[in-house]
Amino acid sequence: MSEQRTLASVAYDSKRKTTRREQFLQEMDAVTPWAALEALVRPHYAVAGNGRRPLPLATMLRIYFLQQWFDLSDPAAEDMLYDSESMRRFARIELGEDRVPDETTILTFRHLLERHQLTAQMFAAVNTLLSERRLLLKAGTLVDATIIAAPSSTKNATKTRDPEMKQTRKGNPWYFGMKLPIGTDRRGVIHSVVTTHAAAAAITQLPYLLHGQETTLHGDKAYDKAEDKLQWELSGGRYLVNKSGPRTTYKDAINRTRSKTRARVEHAFHVIKRVFGFTKVRYRGLVKNTVRAYAACALANLFRMRVDLRAYQLQHQGT
Repeated sequence: MSEQRTLASVAYDSKRKTTRREQFLQEMDAVTPWAALEALVRPHYAVAGNGRRPLPLATMLRIYFLQQWFDLSDPAAEDMLYDSESMRRFARIELGEDRVPDETTILTFRHLLERHQLTAQMFAAVNTLLSERRLLLKAGTLVDATIIAAPSSTKNATKTRDPEMKQTRKGNPWYFGMKLPIGTDRRGVIHSVVTTHAAAAAITQLPYLLHGQETTLHGDKAYDKAEDKLQWELSGGRYLVNKSGPRTTYKDAINRTRSKTRARVEHAFHVIKRVFGFTKVRYRGLVKNTVRAYAACALANLFRMRVDLRAYQLQHQGT
């Protein structure tokens, strides 16, 4: 970011109100492990001397995260950098002095992350940080899945739906898209991520949602299986998945009690879908959307734990 300031930037400094967007960006800037995440991308990032000088890696990574937080397409991200001073500051761009990346540059960086599956590594790096700060619990796992919608229309260039997306019925309505199963700790911090088409049965993904150290398992009725219950009990674990089958007063009481813990997995989905706006896929195919899902889950963990992470930073300042 240039040391020279525009008149608009100087005037922005004198405003009295801190907007909610600014506060959000300041909080996320403070708790994101930038050095570790940039180190994952740097070996794959362009270096100066081969054609046009590349933009700073830190700037491109920050823009990519802005896309996840505010559900921005590549063109919308470029426009927002011109429109929003708070976003320019977060991206370390001074309008009039620094080059603002165009949508093609933003797309190229996104393709770089997709090609090398770097967001999965970022997700692992964030969880390593949380584990080191003792903010990721290992004793129990909560499992659940949510549907991310995909366009069902065939009014496109190929005149077809996305072949990697499927439709499924949930209650009476039908949904078309992908499914995002996750495993979380007892506070709703995500430790495992899987993606499938929407028609895949949730229980088939259970082995991929466990880290192997848990002593309890919580899930809704879709994960209830007699064989799994027997295996957990034989290994000394507690199988606290909601009971399926015909409803009884006794069974409803048990499920209500278990749901008080199980429902915490929904907090993660609330952040991903309601705070970040990831309710509909933006790309065709599971690969690109899986890359986005890993990024969303990593950033959701940082958002959920931002207060604890900031408290840890303040406590250990100067040590």
